[in-house]
Amino acid sequence: ITMMCRAHLLLAIVALAAQQVLALAPPKKVVVFGGTGYVGSQVCERLAEKGFAVTGVSRRGVNPRPGKSAALDRVNWVCGDATNKADVQTLVSQNDAVVHAVGLLFDVESGLQGLNTIVSGSKSVPDPEKSTYDNITRQTMFNIIDAIESPVNRIKKGGAKTPLAFVSCAEAGWPDVQFGDAVEEKLAPAWLKKYLAAKRLVEARLSESSAVRAVVMRPSLIWSWEKLDVLPIIPVFNIASAIGVPFVDKTVRVETLADAIVTGLEDESVSGVQRYMNMEELAAR
Repeated sequence: ITMMCRAHLLLAIVALAAQQVLALAPPKKVVVFGGTGYVGSQVCERLAEKGFAVTGVSRRGVNPRPGKSAALDRVNWVCGDATNKADVQTLVSQNDAVVHAVGLLFDVESGLQGLNTIVSGSKSVPDPEKSTYDNITRQTMFNIIDAIESPVNRIKKGGAKTPLAFVSCAEAGWPDVQFGDAVEEKLAPAWLKKYLAAKRLVEARLSESSAVRAVVMRPSLIWSWEKLDVLPIIPVFNIASAIGVPFVDKTVRVETLADAIVTGLEDESVSGVQRYMNMEELAAR
């Protein structure tokens, strides 16, 4: 082998090794859609504490706790619309990993949207024109996946999969557990069925994408000691889960969920659906 051939071979080996290191390296820049929300703000805070360059995106685009958290003060807060493809394309292209924490319990078609100011951890008020489950959950996530799958983004990322964390819900897994289908069909209100349909469409799309390393979090009730509205029902869920009711999952603290999301982004081996026991394990690492 001539010296020139050896040089080309060495360069090829170095390039391949660099690509493999890049693929396995934890993300350095993360964009969090829904960054000012109940879950999203906790994720932003933890990412910033671990040294990530974090962009928090929301309709408000401002720090939800200015001056109260040094980590949140370091986040780049951006006003953006996740239903807008151009906004999403730009933000995704500038980051190594993505978190989707956009959501609402009661959409504008449920007739219960006024309750969001009570049950929402961030006290957000739904947009009267855009805040449907399909727009807020499916469309925003499809925009993110489309941006990740774009040829330009794939080339820029060197073909490596983009870590993408999605906050789904435990009830999205009802078809997979005993009595789950019956509970949904006979007991679930119409608004909940639409809510679950949007979550499942996203999960299905994620399972088909070769461009993302999907980390799908499926919490049931998400709580913290400051969120008084759900505290009374937490023991009901936890006892039902403990005695083996198959369609009820143990509740998850928002801190546990946020820690699990960060670990899921960092650890290349984490992918797919994460139930409460998986989240607890990830958060404890």
